[in-house]
Amino acid sequence: MKTSLRSRRMARSHRKLKQSGKLNLVSLMDIFTILVFFLMVNSGDVEVLQSDKNITLPDSVSEQKPEMTLTIKISTEDIVVQGRQVTTVTSALSQQGNNIALLRKELDYQTARRPELTELEKKNGRSVIIMGDQKMSYKLLKRIMTTCAETDYRNISLAVNNPVNPPTETVPQQSEG
Repeated sequence: MKTSLRSRRMARSHRKLKQSGKLNLVSLMDIFTILVFFLMVNSGDVEVLQSDKNITLPDSVSEQKPEMTLTIKISTEDIVVQGRQVTTVTSALSQQGNNIALLRKELDYQTARRPELTELEKKNGRSVIIMGDQKMSYKLLKRIMTTCAETDYRNISLAVNNPVNPPTETVPQQSEG
């Protein structure tokens, strides 16, 4: 017997309803791709320096942020450049004059590793971030900054905590003058 159009249409409808729903992954992949690009673009807003348990940074409210460059860490005992111990604080303070010889030697080595200068570096000098304990003496800071300036590291930034962003991240701040 021949089935009517209505019965065929109803049978087709019942077959479609029995099948499980399908997920359209194309739209979902588009959303995730946009999300990944958004997160990649916006992830570079905060520069986080490796914190050191021996260094307590001072607080600052400055909004100007330097670019990540050579880092000098000064704890209560040691002076470290890019993860390499250069000298001790007591040895640096006991030297005559305003120059720290071993720090100068290390900065000269770092300069030799990257001898070419950009136009901005030719004008302002090479960049360096000094990450010192808040109880560091001014005399030591002055000697370190003098040694940096004499080796053409004149664009000096001081790393500080930003109390506006209280999570335990360390944000380097550009020093004033």
